[in-house]
Amino acid sequence: MRHSVWKGMLATILLAICQHGMAEEGVTDNAIVIGQTIGITGPVAGTVKEMNAGAQAYFAHINKLGGVNGRKIELRTLDDRYLPDIAASNARALIEKDKVFALFQSRGTPQTLAILAELSQHKIPLIAPATGAESVHVPLNRYVFNVRAKYQDEVVKAIEHFTMLGMKDIALLTYEKEDPLGHDGLLGFNKGMAQHQLTPSLVAIFPRANPNVADVAKKLINANPSALIIVSSGVNTVEVIKAIRAQGGRMQIMTLSNNASQDFVVELGKDAAGIVVSQITPPPTSSTTALGKEFQGIAKAANVPLSYAAMEGYMSAKVLVEGLRRAGRNLTRESLIKALESMQRVDIGGVLISYSARDHTGSDYVELTLIGKDGRYVR
Repeated sequence: MRHSVWKGMLATILLAICQHGMAEEGVTDNAIVIGQTIGITGPVAGTVKEMNAGAQAYFAHINKLGGVNGRKIELRTLDDRYLPDIAASNARALIEKDKVFALFQSRGTPQTLAILAELSQHKIPLIAPATGAESVHVPLNRYVFNVRAKYQDEVVKAIEHFTMLGMKDIALLTYEKEDPLGHDGLLGFNKGMAQHQLTPSLVAIFPRANPNVADVAKKLINANPSALIIVSSGVNTVEVIKAIRAQGGRMQIMTLSNNASQDFVVELGKDAAGIVVSQITPPPTSSTTALGKEFQGIAKAANVPLSYAAMEGYMSAKVLVEGLRRAGRNLTRESLIKALESMQRVDIGGVLISYSARDHTGSDYVELTLIGKDGRYVR
């Protein structure tokens, strides 16, 4: 009898050891460790701060309610300074040393492309990269789940808006075509202009590193477009807009959602008023959507300012948590991938999220806003 009892106890212990050994990296009985490499410092630091605050507010809210299937979310973040090489080494460290379960919300197109090899090598998913680059959508990467709409869709939306207002002399300023963001900007511009049978007023190119914004501004002003679309990031966008206004340029200027932070408005100062900015989330200050109303309550409790960048982080975190919920208690990276791919037109409060085994786009939500004289985004 005693022998049978000891034999049963031994079997139980061995089973527990085996189960522990088979547990997915980054998953414990009480926690799910998520990794993130992002530009905490560098040219997009202000936007990143807002975006991460929104994501952390949602994770804190979920953890307060007991976590996901009994596990709390831990986010480990490394600063890549908005540099692709550092993003790649950070991703490697998070996966190999910190043993994170998944990656979350990288920032920037070159930075995200730089970590794709790590995803494939380790079969680890990345949820909600903060880039709308076509190259992150096509060809399909099984380990990348986008949440935000594509940059090209934002550019096409802007051209549609300008033509409705009677503006047909439209110019583009973007990075070199070798730059992934510049490539997307040009493709979207050409697509939108072709749809409306328009000829560009000017297509101007400037480098991401150390652009001569005074010369670029002069060239754009001399072309005299009625509207200008700027596809660039952070400081570059701010400096070129300031240079255009300082030299007397009064054309309507539009830029993309990657600049849609309150920090962007502050940096522009008096030159912010009248700038059109595309958005990939509902308004963070409006209660007309369930997502907006929910975000306001949770952001207020966490003392997070209501900005579009914070709303993007919040929405991205919400999609990750929904995937984790669907994956169940027996959580693996493979079960998370399958769970996300099961999401078909899931309404997260005014934004529909859809994935499948053949499509990891997520959302196509795009709308345009205008920065008012008071520094607020107006629909």
